[in-house]
Amino acid sequence: MKFKPVKNIKKIIYALLLPLVVVSGAVFANREIKNETSKKSIPKPSGGVPSGGVPLSTAERNAALKKWEATPDGVMFKKWEASPAGKKVYAGEAKIRKHISAFTNMEAVVTSLSLPLGSRLGFGVMVRINGDDYIVKFEPEKSQLEQLQSLKVNDKIIIRSHSVSHAPKYAYPIVSGEYVERDGKIIFKRAPRKGGC
Repeated sequence: MKFKPVKNIKKIIYALLLPLVVVSGAVFANREIKNETSKKSIPKPSGGVPSGGVPLSTAERNAALKKWEATPDGVMFKKWEASPAGKKVYAGEAKIRKHISAFTNMEAVVTSLSLPLGSRLGFGVMVRINGDDYIVKFEPEKSQLEQLQSLKVNDKIIIRSHSVSHAPKYAYPIVSGEYVERDGKIIFKRAPRKGGC
């Protein structure tokens, strides 16, 4: 009778190691998921759908907001809101709110081809709408950049947007540019996001 001890031992080792690897992989993955979940916190006072996808109730949203307002970031944000700079930004937002809600034309004049120093908003320009200054940020595809870069100071343009936001770092409301027209020609239209809107 001939034995092949090396091959048999290898088979036994593989048979013992395979379940161990599978179990330890599952334990490690579960631990990673738990760690990731525990690290997540509410980053902003706004929004109603957490990362889990289940909408928060009004009471939960209010509780989360109160909790956030007690953090150093929240305290700083509240001070900014009450400051003359914060009030000016909110007033600017209020002036264009109807246009934002209805996605209607806003007449604007380009005042600068660069955003404020230290800005991290990507590509954008400064414009004046009805006497107030705004940041208009874009998320262009590469093919759309050339037309946007053809904008010049004092160009009269038509802008449409679905959203306007603010941040204490910026002294102006931030308009998300979704449609831009110059001299009756469309020079920018936001490309639909992949997988939806």
